[in-house]
This record gives sequence, structure tokens and C-alpha cells, in this order.
Amino acid sequence: MKKRSAGSIIFLSIVLVVLYLPIVVVVVYSFNANTARIPLAFTGWSTHWYHELFFGRNQIGQALLLSLNVAFWSVLISSVIGTLGAIGMAQRTLNEKRKSSRMDTVMESLAVLPIMIPEIILGLAFLVLFNAAGFQGNELRLILAHTTFCIPYVFLTVKSQLVGMDTALFDAARDLGASPFRVLLDITLPLCRPAIISGAFLALAMSLDDFVISFFVYGAGQGTLPILIYSSVKVGVSPQINALCTLMIGLVFTLVAFGRYISSLRSVQRKYVSARS
Repeated sequence: MKKRSAGSIIFLSIVLVVLYLPIVVVVVYSFNANTARIPLAFTGWSTHWYHELFFGRNQIGQALLLSLNVAFWSVLISSVIGTLGAIGMAQRTLNEKRKSSRMDTVMESLAVLPIMIPEIILGLAFLVLFNAAGFQGNELRLILAHTTFCIPYVFLTVKSQLVGMDTALFDAARDLGASPFRVLLDITLPLCRPAIISGAFLALAMSLDDFVISFFVYGAGQGTLPILIYSSVKVGVSPQINALCTLMIGLVFTLVAFGRYISSLRSVQRKYVSARS
């Protein structure tokens, strides 16, 4: 095994420190025993802020539930629309075995346009549109807005997966008498499942993280969790936010570790099957 040079180790260490030091600080301060409103000094270890997060009087729980509900519906709708759109765009090229026409390029550019427009402009556009259309429900406005900018992430991920597929799979299914709908269910969607899941997780992260568009779209009230956090910056971020962020970081690391574990199990299973055959 080739040893790493000292320079590469130092560079990698600096990158890791820059990336993860803020996260470590958030985790450490979530256990700060200082009970001041803005505890700048670390006075000891305590789970006081976790107790306040779950049992104290605060608006964090409501904001988190709203963010999760909006993200769930936005990801669900955008996954369906983005996947079907990617399949439709890709099959125009795969089935007809031709290069993309100018109209295909224009349609694909329009599909990914929401992630190319600055968020402040997109948020203002949604605000004007929803007010003109008379949409009064704040949650409905958020779901529609988040779905719009989540669709391109699923669309691009799934389409990149479809473009690299072997068209012989679809031709063989049709030769065996499968209808287009059966080809979609039995061939296309199973092959696209990893890309759909990846696009859905990316859309979930973007929805939970969004502040600018949500700030413009949401009406009166505390709003989503990012709005609540950004609003509290003026008077100092509550340590309960540190506790909540620590729990979310722990959840993300757990999901990533679980995903790696499942991938390793599948790799071992494939090696075992290939060895038996």
C-alpha cells in the first residue's frame, strides 16, 4: 500500500478541521450547563437544553413539524413529477435512437431553470403569483414553492441514470410482449430506484434548508425552522437550537452509517453469489 505524503496528510487534516470544527462547536455547546439566554461561556456539561427542547415552552417543535410536513409532501410530489419527466425526456432519445433536438434541449433547460434562478428572485415571483392567485394557506404555498425547486434535483439525477442505460433491456421486454406500462414498472423504475432515492434525499435536504423562498412565501406566523432560526439571530441563537441541530446531525450520521452497512452487506452477498456460480 502506498503511503501518503506528509503534505497530503496536513492538507487533509486542515480540510477536515475547517469542515467539521463548526459542527463540533455546535454539539459541544448543546451540552453547555450555562443557563443564560445567550450562554457564550462554557461552564460545564449538562443536558438542560435537551430537556428544554422537548419539555419546555418553545416554538421549535411546531416549526420543525411544519418543516418536516412541507418537506415530505414536496419531496413526494417532486419525486413523482421529476421521475416521470426524466423518463419521458430520456425515452424520446433512447427509443428513437436519435440525438436530442433543439426542443428537447429547451424543455430540459426549462425543467432545471428553478435551481438556476437566484432564490430571492424566485421567492419574490412566488409571492406575487400566490397573492395574485389568492392562495391563503401558508402550508399550501410552501408545498407548492418547495415542490417547484425540488423537481429539478430529482429530474437531473434520474435522467443521468436513464441516459446510461442499455436500450437492449427495453427492446427485450417489448419483444417478450410487455406493454409500455409493464416496461415502466418492471424495468425502468427498478433500475432508476437508486437515482430516485438519491434525488429525493437531495430534495429533502434542500427543502429543510430553504430560508429565502420560505421567508417570502410564508405569511403571518413563526414559519418553518430555518425562518425561526434566522429570526432568532438578532437576539442570539437559543441553545435549544444547538440541541436540535445535534440531534439532526446524529440522525444524518446514523442514516449514512446504516446506508453504508446495507451497501456492504449487498456487496458481500454479490461476492458470495458470484463465488457460488
